[in-house]
Amino acid sequence: MKLGVVFPQTEIGADPVVIRDFVQAVEGLGFDYLLAYEHVLGANPDRPGGWRGPYTYRDAFHEPFVLFAHLAAVTWRLEFATGILILPQRQTALVAKQAAELDLLSGGRLRLGVGLGWNAVEYQALGQDFTDRGRRIEEQVKLLRALWTRPLVQFAGDYHQIPDAGINPLPAQRPIPIWFGGTADAALRRLARLGDGWMPNSMPADQLLPEIEKVRGYVAEAGRDPQTFGIDVRMSLKLTPEAEWPREIALWRAQAVSHLCLVTMGVGFTSPDQHLAAVSRFKAALG
Repeated sequence: MKLGVVFPQTEIGADPVVIRDFVQAVEGLGFDYLLAYEHVLGANPDRPGGWRGPYTYRDAFHEPFVLFAHLAAVTWRLEFATGILILPQRQTALVAKQAAELDLLSGGRLRLGVGLGWNAVEYQALGQDFTDRGRRIEEQVKLLRALWTRPLVQFAGDYHQIPDAGINPLPAQRPIPIWFGGTADAALRRLARLGDGWMPNSMPADQLLPEIEKVRGYVAEAGRDPQTFGIDVRMSLKLTPEAEWPREIALWRAQAVSHLCLVTMGVGFTSPDQHLAAVSRFKAALG
């Protein structure tokens, strides 16, 4: 089981030195990977017509490709995971190019988590259609894998046309692993067919366990081996008090999940040092 930390992006601030020191400390503690969320834009809840969502323009999000490229230069073995990149609001060929470059320069340390997102405001601002994002992401994943593994690609799909062209240089990993977020049944069936793994949001263990079994069943239905399909569980301080860490860690080990990471946001920490102290205690609990 690989062990990770969710980058506390909405609470860590914007000081590059603080960000570097935090991530180097995470690597020094022996964690395997760092996971970062993404949002390009945050909406104003007071805009005409109103707006509701878990994040607003007041919540800070560091752009994951740029963040990880910076951190790759100041770390040595830490892997980087987007959890998730909202793929349908981005241009597919550009994502392929950016991800390939990051993977190459980091020495093959990228895991690309993708999903549909929920914020129509972002889609509108980025000039993409919010209504067909489910259908479009399937074609995007197929195209990404083609662009990462072939010097030249000829692709004619419903949403993409590539007339004999390719990216250069190719990534270190060919292809880069693609994991999916999402919890709707359609999303679970899609990721079981197309993904290398699943990145569920934080939720209580008694809710997540049946969902994991469902996903593994869908993977088997798709003719794939559930034992080779990754599951990245997020333990949140908000949902799992520290006193319950040993029991839950043992549970996920028994379930043979491939990845386990800690979310330290949302519990009232006011400094990066508090986040890092919680991460250190989590690593001690892991043994």
